[in-house]
Amino acid sequence: MKAVVLRDHGGPEVLTIEEVADPSPGPEEVLVKLLATALNRADILQRMGHYPGPPAELEIPGLEYAGAVEAVGERVEAWRVGDEVMGIVSGGAYAEKLVANERTVLRSPGSVSLQDAAAIPEVFLTAFDALVVQGGLTSGRWALVHAGASGVGTASIQIAKALGARIAVTCSTGKVEACRALGADVVVDYKNQDFEEAVAEATAGRGVDVVLDVIGGEYTVKNIKSLTVGGKVIQVGVMGKGTVELPLGLLLPKRASLIGTVLRARPLEEKATLIQRFAKELLPRFEDETLRPVIDSRFAFADIADAHEHMGVNANVGKILIDF
Repeated sequence: MKAVVLRDHGGPEVLTIEEVADPSPGPEEVLVKLLATALNRADILQRMGHYPGPPAELEIPGLEYAGAVEAVGERVEAWRVGDEVMGIVSGGAYAEKLVANERTVLRSPGSVSLQDAAAIPEVFLTAFDALVVQGGLTSGRWALVHAGASGVGTASIQIAKALGARIAVTCSTGKVEACRALGADVVVDYKNQDFEEAVAEATAGRGVDVVLDVIGGEYTVKNIKSLTVGGKVIQVGVMGKGTVELPLGLLLPKRASLIGTVLRARPLEEKATLIQRFAKELLPRFEDETLRPVIDSRFAFADIADAHEHMGVNANVGKILIDF
């Protein structure tokens, strides 16, 4: 099979495609022939050498996929050859085939083409975990999500509205209308507006129940100030400064929580639990088209370096797909 193998770290030019051996499924694994994968910010960090993948003989990046089951392990019960599936992996999705534990595999929704389904797993699972599982977002509550036009941001808007919650997002000037069109209640152009002030006005001074932040840095203090009593900041990335001076006294009267989280490094059991809950609670919302993947652009596998360059300039609204 063909796969991107990182022999070095650096710019998009290190994304070299090689011929490598096909993987073989273990007893509880399925072998999936990919139709598409998608880019994530973590892929750029891994390419640059800042976010190592799991130990492996070959360093093949890629965190999500959509395709058809080609073979199953001897103890697999949930899947059959030919099933159309999608999911997340800790690495290896920049390849024509991969193996995944059967409990981490999701059925591709019938309302979405299999190629487009590759835009669902990573961002919708991340948003669901941060906002709902860890953040406790429910109907009537408020969320604040930064980078509202990103893959995670566009998923967050849809999840919040599907739950009956309200959501404020931040984004750059050219992406404001896209966020509004998805249903965001408040859209803050961070280049011209202060999100702390906008949140205070929208919530009549109450604040939001949960913040999903991928920025960090100077946003951290403002995030905490934007919380209501008992609110939570869920930090899922650090695109800004990785260090911040934090007045701890801000947390105390609000009984606030600042929670750091990642999906990639979690044990199998934790991932499987999250994925099965997602399958039960949110996957049906794709079937009735309440939720849908937001796709910015797509590239051929041979042009994956161009896709990385496109993500690097932060011009995308939604997901960037790679077609095999």
